[in-house]
Amino acid sequence: MTDAPSATAPQPPVDHAGPRDSVRPAVVVGALGVVFGDIGTSPIYTLQTVFAPGDPHPVPVTTENVYGVVSLVFWSVMIIVTVTYVLLAMRADNDGEGGIMALITLLRRWSAPQGRRLAMVLAALGIFGASLFFGDSMITPAISVLSAVEGLEVVRPSAAGLVVPITAVIIVALFMVQRRGTAVVGRIFGPVMIGWFTVIGACGVSGIVEHPEILKALSPTYALGFLFGHFGTAFFALAAIVLAVTGAEALYADMGHFGRRAITRAWLLLVFPACVLSYLGQGALILDDPTNISSPFFLLVPGWGRLPMVLLATAATVIASQAVITGAYSVTAQAAQLGYLPRLRIAHTSESTIGQIYVPWINWLLMVSVLTLVFAFRSSTALAFAFGMAVTGTITITTLLFFYVARVRWNIPWWLLGLGAIPLLTVDLLFAAANLTKLVHGAWLPLLIGITAFTIMTTWQRGRRIVTAERERREGALPAFIDAMSAGTPPTTRVPGTAVFLSRGKQTAPLALRANVEHNHVRHDHIVIVSVRTEPIPRVPADERIIVDNLGNGDDGITHVTVRCGYMETPDVPATLAAVDPADTEGRLDLDHASYFLSKIELRIGTEQSMASWRKHLFIATSYITADAADWFALPRHRTVIMGSQIEV
Repeated sequence: MTDAPSATAPQPPVDHAGPRDSVRPAVVVGALGVVFGDIGTSPIYTLQTVFAPGDPHPVPVTTENVYGVVSLVFWSVMIIVTVTYVLLAMRADNDGEGGIMALITLLRRWSAPQGRRLAMVLAALGIFGASLFFGDSMITPAISVLSAVEGLEVVRPSAAGLVVPITAVIIVALFMVQRRGTAVVGRIFGPVMIGWFTVIGACGVSGIVEHPEILKALSPTYALGFLFGHFGTAFFALAAIVLAVTGAEALYADMGHFGRRAITRAWLLLVFPACVLSYLGQGALILDDPTNISSPFFLLVPGWGRLPMVLLATAATVIASQAVITGAYSVTAQAAQLGYLPRLRIAHTSESTIGQIYVPWINWLLMVSVLTLVFAFRSSTALAFAFGMAVTGTITITTLLFFYVARVRWNIPWWLLGLGAIPLLTVDLLFAAANLTKLVHGAWLPLLIGITAFTIMTTWQRGRRIVTAERERREGALPAFIDAMSAGTPPTTRVPGTAVFLSRGKQTAPLALRANVEHNHVRHDHIVIVSVRTEPIPRVPADERIIVDNLGNGDDGITHVTVRCGYMETPDVPATLAAVDPADTEGRLDLDHASYFLSKIELRIGTEQSMASWRKHLFIATSYITADAADWFALPRHRTVIMGSQIEV
């Protein structure tokens, strides 16, 4: 664990518009290629799962039930995706960034002091929601690609044994191309998704033409009649109907990649109508022949077009996986910058769009996890029971956090919030309760993943506070250290050149500086102490990035530089220092030959009862994945000196 700058307390908000506000057609196409794959491929397996005979709580295939299920699907998508996410949650952005971590940041920024305790509780709940999203990121690629490749069984039943191997090959290929970046993937996948939504919409229309009476399912009376008239059946059906809204959180989490307006337009003008037409067409097909419940999506396609549809569906489900993978990158980056995860290596994959990133460690973790799920469950139906729990948990928590943020940020009256919050949360909680009935059938999996991720993040946050407190105690006050050094205590030899020491703040002396003076008895002619402060906004404008303070008297040559970064940015210390006005450092800053000093802290388990023993082991184990500080801060390797220290937790 390297002693390097980290996040500080939340600062007042700074709002800046970015290039992602653009709604150029290319941006919309890119969003289609990345954001909507998950929710756009839900028609492949949703109705099939609702009526699956292998379900522990099957829904009988009757005309009344078909109308009720299709109506519930339509209104669930309308309420959860269109209203909760597109119309409401996506307006609660943090300088363009979305997702549950952005809501947590807004909680920290906008909560009044008297509401701090409630905000902390909600933030912890939000961390659990983000943890559930990691489960979603693992399950979505497995169930999506499996469901598409299973279409081979409709075309050629003898190919059933090839489904799992083909799925595994596709998944490996998908994760291998992630390093090329979201923009490249979006340009490739965008036109494919336009074709996908056009085709599934057209197939849906063909089914509707055969049985136009299915359009009656658009009336909410059928959904309410099914829910309250056959509550026992409808309640259990909700556990599968929720599959129609999987990917809603990805819309929000990926908002930083493409912007709210591009995502909103793509959803309302193409994705939503195409999905609704597909569900209606499948409902009509089941009304025509109840045996079509085996695979209504593929059976809706004419016989000659089923093999091409399998290929198109496979491509679309690969894109579905892309939606949650990029969302996982965004959530991970935000969590790391906010102090809930170790500093991980992040690659920015676009020169023009700063929100597009690639996190190698998360990429390979997801790949191994997805492959494990594919080989363990071996079918989309088996995974469907696990899928809904992650989705409903994240959606419920997002809704709750949004309405709290709406209260504190826009000062909306409680009674008005209640008019929206009560019905929306009621819907969310109904879905969550229904999915709990699948606990022993696979719903335990996302809960296990979520609890594991939540434990890791809260343990890291707690351990990091302990280490920071002990480090600050050892460092001592910076002003006193400078005064002692100026007075020649201890005696030091002043050598020419510039030394840059990375520190966590302006109050304490960096351990590396203290060691250099007290043990090596050497100090450089010009000392620059750099603190990188992570602000609770995604990006900081260039003219607000640097704060320069001269410490000591004029002859000491000691300067403190505060570098302000957004939580979606990776700091480049040399490049930032190069932008410092020479007048602020009296022209003494020689970056071409400067030496950079880091303090590397080795963690050991101590006897203090600061955390449970198992959490201490977990904290230390988690520290091993921390990205190299020299790489993270873009320091030149050949001029970077690392000095060691040891801290017990």
